Amino acid sequence: MALGFAIGVFGVLILFHAAYSTIQYRGLLKITEEEFSGPPFNVVTELSLGLVLCMWAALTVPGKFLSIHPDSEENRIVSLPANVDFMIFNHRGKVFPVEMDLKLKQ
Repeated sequence: MALGFAIGVFGVLILFHAAYSTIQYRGLLKITEEEFSGPPFNVVTELSLGLVLCMWAALTVPGKFLSIHPDSEENRIVSLPANVDFMIFNHRGKVFPVEMDLKLKQ
């Protein structure tokens, strides 16, 4: 896991460097009064490499996927009552008054 995390950090650093290189390249084009047609090839290569490294780290760092067993006791379905209209939930709505007079002022 530490190796995957380090590769992810390295991928993010590569992406930041590619962004900085693009900003620096655009500043150079403004000085030379040329038009920006796209980033240079080395920036596109850095972006691709950074994307691949970040995606690899995102898939390996969280851990292995566990299989779902339908007969397991941990996967039981919580059933709700048939009449859900009268269920009461404890939420922030209870701080508001029950009756609210919302009349338009004329």
